[in-house]
Amino acid sequence: MENPEVTTQILMENGDEDGGRPLVGDVMEVSSSHWKDNSHFTPPVPAIAFDEGQSGVQTSLPSPTEAECFKLFMTEQLVGDIVEETNRYALELQEKTEPGVRGKLVKWVSTSVNEMYTFLVAVLLMGIVRKNSLREYWSSDPMLATPFFATLFSQDRFLVLLRCLHFANNATANLQDPLHKIRRVLSGLTEAFGQVFVPYKDLCIDESLMLWKGRLSFRQYIPSKRHRFGVKFFLLCDVKTGFVQDIIIYTGSTTDIQNYEGLGVSGSVVMTMLAPHLGKGHTLYVDNWYSSPTLFQHLLSNNTGACGTVRSNRKGMPRFSSRKIQKGEVEFLGNGKQQAVKWHDKRDVHVLSTVHTATMSETGRVDHLTGERKVKPDCVQEYNKKMGAVDRVDMVNSFVECARKTTKWYKKIFFHLVDTALFNSHIVHRHLTELLEEHHIPRRPPTGGRPSGDNPLRLTARHFPAEMPQTDAQGSRTRRHCKVCLSGTRSRKLRKLTKYMCVPCDTPLCVTPCFGEYHTLKHY
Repeated sequence: MENPEVTTQILMENGDEDGGRPLVGDVMEVSSSHWKDNSHFTPPVPAIAFDEGQSGVQTSLPSPTEAECFKLFMTEQLVGDIVEETNRYALELQEKTEPGVRGKLVKWVSTSVNEMYTFLVAVLLMGIVRKNSLREYWSSDPMLATPFFATLFSQDRFLVLLRCLHFANNATANLQDPLHKIRRVLSGLTEAFGQVFVPYKDLCIDESLMLWKGRLSFRQYIPSKRHRFGVKFFLLCDVKTGFVQDIIIYTGSTTDIQNYEGLGVSGSVVMTMLAPHLGKGHTLYVDNWYSSPTLFQHLLSNNTGACGTVRSNRKGMPRFSSRKIQKGEVEFLGNGKQQAVKWHDKRDVHVLSTVHTATMSETGRVDHLTGERKVKPDCVQEYNKKMGAVDRVDMVNSFVECARKTTKWYKKIFFHLVDTALFNSHIVHRHLTELLEEHHIPRRPPTGGRPSGDNPLRLTARHFPAEMPQTDAQGSRTRRHCKVCLSGTRSRKLRKLTKYMCVPCDTPLCVTPCFGEYHTLKHY
């Protein structure tokens, strides 16, 4: 009888008959008996070092505006397709209306690309200006009135556009595709996401849940999520910027993933989303639903590192000591290419990594009971720092989401995708604006007229660090909280005291790197 722990090789199918994703290597199962105590683990050197020079926004706009960045994703071609299908669907509804029945459809006039963009603007504004019902946006009550919406549309025109909004031709749609109602928009946006932005080194994959409590064959129940019931999205995000790189909507057995034999559904999701980015030196962060020694070994063979929490009973995982470890204790086991960590915080935490060493480092915090500095494994700290990109997307969108209750699930998904496109366009605009400020050579200042207020004084005048002034006769100097550490947006906020400041700005700053960032970056 064959030993189940012996490493076996499973060949993966080479795509579909119609030309699926290319073969990316054989899937090798990892034996659970090849692990050993390894407190000096060093991750393998990647075959190809990641080239960050190719990352970032792949388009150039001379003076980028928010609207131009949004139209990189909601292109005129895509909006034109929506206009075409909306007009066709409106005529279908008119034909189904019984003679003599009066309603808003009687006054239907074909929509246009310009009107559809205006419609999207109105919908996005409704995500900021919250009201209980759509009709309240056209209310004449002085306590509720918002006159701006009436300057865009009449109430009847907006409601009839919302009713007729459509994205597919019902006569020619592929009914075998559960997402045929929204397929064209989903494909158009995800393709644009990949063309406009090339991700940096660190990536993460996680699930997002869009609230939906109506009837739907692929509705999911996830008790750990805020909404619990809804449509599940798999999101691939760039860790550095938060940019949503790819989206897959879970529809059960018909989900748009390439089946990789030996990796299961979770591993196939990872390989499908990472297919364009394999072999480039990226590092992936995932949670315990995806992580497995087999998947991480397969990614490593494709020059892609990985790190994530993992279930202790995953196939191929090592057997840690059975004794109960105390808080702060850690065990490192390695097999030469992967490192498995068991660390006890409030409970046992298991982490798998192919990119981190078997070391502990300080977190910068102090245990108030013992007075000792807290330490954690490096892989745990990196995971906590880089795994939250998808959750941040959900958090930001929750404040301004334009989706409302509707009986049509595909309209809810459409508005959710519009929110994601808006989020990405904000990141692109910020990236292009910072790039322009970094490389722009300022023109000679005008000799007359009103002064320009494009840049604050801290970016234009000459600044030098100085010590805080003395506060008493003994010569002691006060300390104040650094402005960048306390309120900056580029890194985690810290309450850090400093004895240096910029006198012209009257602002306390760390000498490095905060002083330089404060006086060179508009969005520090």
